[in-house]
Amino acid sequence: MKKSVLLLAGLLASFGLGFSINTIIAKQPDIAVGKAGINVYKTEKDNMKLGAFSVSMNVKDLKVSKEFYENLGFKVFAGGMEQNYLIMKNENALIGLFQGMFKGNILTFNPGWDENAANIEQFDDVRDIQRKLKNKGVTLTSEADEKTSGPASLMLTDPDGNVILIDQHR
Repeated sequence: MKKSVLLLAGLLASFGLGFSINTIIAKQPDIAVGKAGINVYKTEKDNMKLGAFSVSMNVKDLKVSKEFYENLGFKVFAGGMEQNYLIMKNENALIGLFQGMFKGNILTFNPGWDENAANIEQFDDVRDIQRKLKNKGVTLTSEADEKTSGPASLMLTDPDGNVILIDQHR
């Protein structure tokens, strides 16, 4: 009889502990362990699909910058010297080198494109991204026209003064 009571008490304690741990875990953000044991947050349904990411850099001398980044393994992917800009690629990394087109550097996202400038099936239209940002109280420095469709862009500035361009090409 004592064994039955102890077994039942043990089962109830195990169930209670398991239930408590499960409740605690359920309240945590979805985390998966990625490569090298680093925690990676899983994609949530309300995350914005921003598309390809690149850094657009204001350069003093396009030729010198091109040679520098070629030494790091980047190859010209788009643009041209005569147009005063180059988009360069090293595997999935993209950088844009722009001479005399804007001040500072810009973090750039391209909804609808992957890192090869290929169209992707599912993406958030820049106007949907704009609505989500505005609903979260984010101040935009330029906006996409809500009455249009297709190519459009918006800009915002992060708390440290970094300019972010969300530039949809299709």
